[in-house]
Amino acid sequence: MTNQNNKKKVLIIQGNPDSSSFCDALAKSYKEGALRANADLKEIFVREIEFDPNLPFGYKNKVELEQGLIESQELIQWANHLVFVYPTWWGTMPALLKGFIDKVFLPGFGFQYRKGSVWWDKLLKGKSARLIVTMDTPPWYYRLLYGRPGHNAMKKSTLEFCGVKPVKISSIGPVKHSKKSKRISWLKQVQKLGEKIA
Repeated sequence: MTNQNNKKKVLIIQGNPDSSSFCDALAKSYKEGALRANADLKEIFVREIEFDPNLPFGYKNKVELEQGLIESQELIQWANHLVFVYPTWWGTMPALLKGFIDKVFLPGFGFQYRKGSVWWDKLLKGKSARLIVTMDTPPWYYRLLYGRPGHNAMKKSTLEFCGVKPVKISSIGPVKHSKKSKRISWLKQVQKLGEKIA
């Protein structure tokens, strides 16, 4: 019998605005695998949160967060493994997910600059992450020609900047025109990741 204190706390953050997308099927597969591994699992569907993604003054002025974003921060604090599922649009993430990150990973929550210093404190240490990212471009092409801009933004400039490490990435694609057999194969791969909480 698994000790409740040893349970992995997994948070799946679904960042695709389209509820009929392949991202939802991938998130569901990861969830099924993680539940088989007896993980304690919670989910955030960014599209279901009512919030203004715009930061009119950047981080100069403190903003009042919408309730759904406050709850999202609490879930991120609770989790020790974050799973982001989203598509690649124009080389990076959808605007909805970008707005969510802008308003959730705030100074004082995700990181904190030190007074009079160029250095900062990483406030989300002790957490790991998995990015499950769909694309219509072949992953090798996205890597070699474009340099993986969306992956780098999420892994290096956001999550690792806040102390989340390791951050592993699954590039799923090209999804467009993919055969049913290939999609089933991707779903099985993601389910195995869930079973390993990886």
